[in-house]
This record gives sequence, C-alpha cells and structure tokens, in this order.
Amino acid sequence: MTASAPLRVGDLAPDLTLPDAHGTPVTLSDLRGGAVAVVFVPFAFSGLCTSELCELRDAIEDFEAVGVRLLVVACDAMFTLRAWGEQEGFGFDLLSDFWPHGAAARAFGVFDEAAGIALRGSFLIDADGIVRWSVVNARGKARDLGEYRAALAAL
Repeated sequence: MTASAPLRVGDLAPDLTLPDAHGTPVTLSDLRGGAVAVVFVPFAFSGLCTSELCELRDAIEDFEAVGVRLLVVACDAMFTLRAWGEQEGFGFDLLSDFWPHGAAARAFGVFDEAAGIALRGSFLIDADGIVRWSVVNARGKARDLGEYRAALAAL
C-alpha cells in the first residue's frame, strides 16, 4: 500500500468536485451547513464493496435521521457507477473519481498508488467541513456498520 497519510479527526476536509453517476457535479464545499459521510471504495461491482454498500443502503435511515448525506466515491467511470447503482438500488450519491484518476482519494490520503484504487476510507464531516470521525481499512477488510452508527450518534 502506498498512500499518503489519511485525513485525521480535526482536519478540514479538502474541497472536491466530482460527477455523480449521471454526470452532475457534486462539490463538497456546497454541502456545508449539513454533515456528510464520504465513503471511498476500491471497485464497483466487486463482492466486498457491493456488500458494504448494500449494508449502508439498508441502514440509510441511520444517516438520514441525523441529517447526514452519504457520498460514495470510487475511481470507476460514472457509467459504471450508474449501472452498479441501478443494479443494487443504491439511493445515495455515487461519485466518480475517474479523472484525474484518484484525485479525490489522494486529497483524502486514501489512494493506493501501486494498485490505482482507493482504500476503504470513510470520513464523517460536520457542517463546517471538519472531519469528526474516520476509519481506513486495508483491501479485503470490510468496515463495520456499528462504527458508522457510533460516529453518527456522536455527531
């Protein structure tokens, strides 16, 4: 794994603008005033990424109940993300970090340069753009839904 250090709690989240699965730009700083969860995944359609996002899909009310918008970021093209989202019924934003390849993942410190993919990094960002919780797991290690729930409860 060759990634720079991930953002830490207390860091200001970098601004990013990425297209969603329909090509509409989503800019992180435009979402200030509300909390955001930014979740990086390595690959669309892979088994572990799909199971993690299906778990988040099925628990979306936990995010909505506290006013947190869920943004999932992958280095896949927006067309791939659209097909994946439609197949799995994801009701949250899937953002393409395809070009410049991995720029958002690099900014958050979760881009694996050797593999050309994002690590499993999740960041809970408050209404002022400050990271309030984060977790970064290696490839092959799923994130725990209970950790998300604890972070949401503490926000």
